[in-house]
Amino acid sequence: MSNAVLRRCWIFRSSLYTKLNFHASGVSMQKIIISLICCLLPAFALADTVKIRDDAPDHHIVVQGDTLWDISAKFFNDPWQWPQIWDINKDTISDPHWIYPGNVIVLDRSRGTLRIGETAAAEAVKTESADAGKAEDSTASASKSGITKLSPRVRVLASDHNAIPSIPGSDIGSFLSRPLIIEKDGLSGGPTIVGTYEQRVLLGKDDIAYVNGLPVDKGLVWQVYRPGKKLVDPDSKEVLGYEANYLGEAEVQKFDSISTLKITKAIQEINKGDHLTHPADEAINNYLPRAPENKIAARVISIYGGVSQAGQYSIITLNKGRRDGLENGHVLALYSKGEKLKREKITLPDVRYGLIFVFRTFDKVAYALVMQTRLPVQLLDTALTP
Repeated sequence: MSNAVLRRCWIFRSSLYTKLNFHASGVSMQKIIISLICCLLPAFALADTVKIRDDAPDHHIVVQGDTLWDISAKFFNDPWQWPQIWDINKDTISDPHWIYPGNVIVLDRSRGTLRIGETAAAEAVKTESADAGKAEDSTASASKSGITKLSPRVRVLASDHNAIPSIPGSDIGSFLSRPLIIEKDGLSGGPTIVGTYEQRVLLGKDDIAYVNGLPVDKGLVWQVYRPGKKLVDPDSKEVLGYEANYLGEAEVQKFDSISTLKITKAIQEINKGDHLTHPADEAINNYLPRAPENKIAARVISIYGGVSQAGQYSIITLNKGRRDGLENGHVLALYSKGEKLKREKITLPDVRYGLIFVFRTFDKVAYALVMQTRLPVQLLDTALTP
């Protein structure tokens, strides 16, 4: 709830005490209740209001490459407020396939919502059908036999495969197919590279590796990892997990007690001691961004690539996960720590500077995509329910 709403509620509470004192002097309880309702309604209305952009168009025709986030941002200042913007039930927005190239998105300024109009293709088919119908009517009326000639008509159907995504899927696709966060010793005990062809120190694409402990029932394609840095909660100091560094992929050439694999992809050097895991089956889901229902306070504990700052469409790691109520699709606001003024001995308020979209959650941590930012994202910055 905003500060303005909190102030209004404080005024309401003070007003309540005053009115109850007046009640002893003959003021009716009915008048008190009516007054309180009139005081509270504007406060709750204010909390749910979404603001239309000053330069918002009246409509937008969806094209290939659009995202739901980008479209909503054309019309509203807060594109993550999906239930209010699209006037939909929050229980039905977990996996939407409902907007396609050719759809006309119309802004209803009176209600402050968006709706889907007729698709351009459907309108074209209607026009063609109408023109064809007029021609048929003319032919039928001119025909002495009274026989009406019928011809096939086109019907346009949308496919889920053509639906536009919520956010750019190319930026997070690889993060949905790789484990990346593991428990302590999570890679130990699994298949491990124990030797290389011609005793090479480093392996690259098309090189041969020898692996022990490779099961024959998990398929031919495997991913190669190396244990990475430890993720520690900056507040509680709890170990949240370990990052697994993705090195590349390999394909089995021969199963045996020591199996033979060929490196098919290498983004880093691969060596003896590196581990193999089976690729994850999780698909790219079209989650609709939305604010968490509960208050979430997370910290940025890692930035993909080992850098200390991030920009738009960068991947960051948060110190909160499923156990804390984070879900795929949740949107959080980024805040930088307020500056400390030594001379005045004061600390300025934290500054809100961006938005992130949570796209993959683990038990204790989560990955998020930086959607909007006007400052560099830095380690230990705060992410809060917007």
